[in-house]
Amino acid sequence: MKLIIAIIKPFKLDEVRIALSALGVQGLTVTEVKGFGRQKGHTELYRGAEYAVDFLPKLRVEAAISDDLVSQAIDTIEQAARTGKIGDGKIFIAPLEQAVRIRTGETGDAAL
Repeated sequence: MKLIIAIIKPFKLDEVRIALSALGVQGLTVTEVKGFGRQKGHTELYRGAEYAVDFLPKLRVEAAISDDLVSQAIDTIEQAARTGKIGDGKIFIAPLEQAVRIRTGETGDAAL
């Protein structure tokens, strides 16, 4: 099992969710986060005053995936979240040692 963590633009969430559901991913966790990468923020005007926005709003999407779906899930997220512009995000993959469904006690892939 792997834990896939994707940092994406907020308006791409529905496309990513629909694409992963079609792949067979049954659960996602979504967190609103702020950060920056190569974009390094931007400046905005508010009531005539210019100010810097250092941290940009993003979404952190997490999904526990069985090993046989990992490469497909990565490709799916890439295609669904891509705009072709800077700030599209990143995908991180981490090993997941164990998963337990609290209600039934199921473990491993059965808990996903």
